Amino acid sequence: MNRTERLYALVEELRAIAPRPRTVGWLATRFEVSARTVQRDLQALMASGTPVRCEAGRRGGWFVDPAMTLPPVNLTGEEALAVAAALAGAESSTPFSSGAPGAMRKLAAALSADAASSVRDLASRIHLLPGRTSAGVLRIVELGVLERKLLRIRYADAAGCESSRLVEPGGLLCAEGGWYLVGWCRLREAGRGFRLDRIRAAELTDEACVPRPLAVLDEGLAGRAGSPVSLSSLAGEGSPTRPCPGPSGGEMSGCGPVVVPGALPQTPYRA
Repeated sequence: MNRTERLYALVEELRAIAPRPRTVGWLATRFEVSARTVQRDLQALMASGTPVRCEAGRRGGWFVDPAMTLPPVNLTGEEALAVAAALAGAESSTPFSSGAPGAMRKLAAALSADAASSVRDLASRIHLLPGRTSAGVLRIVELGVLERKLLRIRYADAAGCESSRLVEPGGLLCAEGGWYLVGWCRLREAGRGFRLDRIRAAELTDEACVPRPLAVLDEGLAGRAGSPVSLSSLAGEGSPTRPCPGPSGGEMSGCGPVVVPGALPQTPYRA
């Protein structure tokens, strides 16, 4: 086998017996290479972020942390294309998209030859314009949602008028390809949503926020909002709910603590 195949096989061998270790000598015999080659391969895997670890001592050796890795994922060609297209579309403007390149590298390494060929062909025909949301703003918003911390933002409405807001982040909403921070605006004392590409600056404060139900942020939207079909298995849902109907522009009514698809109410709230 070539080096790429051997690196993958090393991880699978260690995962299969985790958390027990394998010695370099045992692995060298198993893969019919020198101990120096195995040691170099394992160090390369560790340097790349693969959760392989080394423990010294008579009972030590190399092992993989089962809590930090997933078993192999067998995707069909169609599923692989769906993931590849979603990751490409997420790049630079979608919340939590910073992990997309690494996720795609791992996916590519796990694909069958046919699926990998289909994904490479698709990749040659996907193009992307740079996002308008600042990477710094995006990261602060991500942290606010993850850690449920109060955000201080400078926001520009559709006319370009800027205002300073304190926002208790409730979640993120995707409407027709655009992303919004949703939550409780202390200036308006109501649920609001803010287009990420109109947030000019963002600061994470130390103040923790109590999550507000969607019905508190916007009772009308609570009856129309839906959860993403593609994420329903993560939430343990039997079937997806209906998406929000109707598109609209700048600032919107608030939404709940989950990412929901669809569009905004026909008449947006003023900034």
